[in-house]
Amino acid sequence: MDDSAQYLISTVSKRSGVKSDLVRAWERRYQAVKPTRTEGGHRVYTDLDIARLKLLNQATNNGHSISQIANLSLDKLKALLKKESDSTAQSLEKPVPLNGSRLHIAEDYVQKCYAAVLAFDAHALESHFENAIVELGTEIFIEKLLNPLLTLIGDRWRTGELRPVHEHMASAIVRSLTYILRNNNPCSPDAPKMIVTTPINQLHELGALLAGIIAELKGWKVTYLGANLPAEEIAAAVRFTNATAVTISISYRTDDLLIAKELRRLRKLIGNEVALIVGGRAAGHYEAVLDQVGVLKIKNYDHFKEILEVLDDQNSK
Repeated sequence: MDDSAQYLISTVSKRSGVKSDLVRAWERRYQAVKPTRTEGGHRVYTDLDIARLKLLNQATNNGHSISQIANLSLDKLKALLKKESDSTAQSLEKPVPLNGSRLHIAEDYVQKCYAAVLAFDAHALESHFENAIVELGTEIFIEKLLNPLLTLIGDRWRTGELRPVHEHMASAIVRSLTYILRNNNPCSPDAPKMIVTTPINQLHELGALLAGIIAELKGWKVTYLGANLPAEEIAAAVRFTNATAVTISISYRTDDLLIAKELRRLRKLIGNEVALIVGGRAAGHYEAVLDQVGVLKIKNYDHFKEILEVLDDQNSK
């Protein structure tokens, strides 16, 4: 195996299966690999680095914490994976179960991240987020850390412990990490297609953004449109992409009549053949119109994933 540095990070990412952002995070936080630099300042890696990243990727897929295995030798990593070959093969087909240890890690991060928000320490919050993504993986990060954290921030904002600026700071950092969270792997040519957005006057987009990421992780080809779109524009996006589903997030109760009108209008424009999925903290306030227009109501992230699986099965028949 060639130990001369010759590969740029884009090649390393493709060959190892580790996203470029995670390669840099593992390098920066844990010294998992130690690239050299060209005269122009570009990182360059070796075949040994690629082999190491492949093994680390497999081990983290099996549920190991990167902080505990980052500095193991290649031989020890191989021995670890050989011992767990059966569980490794299984983990490549379905998500790693959330055991007590990982749940504890997520809960600990919620408290650390909230403390950073309360202190208005953006740097600390971003650092905690980056570490947690590496430790927990994207799905658990979203479901067991980010979702409860955002709920906690919203509750504390309503009680006056936090100001709106605290929520805006946290939201901006989450939005900046989207490039790490999103699934950058190519979709299957026959992947089901989805539009994700929020209706008009719904300016808070994090719920929609996270729903789009979850759908991507489940194999959907997602077109994310951001926030605050009228029904006509959402329907136009459905036509342009030939989407089979639309997911919208309603985070805050605003003008009840306008939301109801937009939902009815959207259903009429996209027809009954396109699934309309609605979630968000304020979705329950619009129960009557949601039932009237025939939407799939998201109870939680696990329920959303069940909806996606059912729709995918229906579309593949």
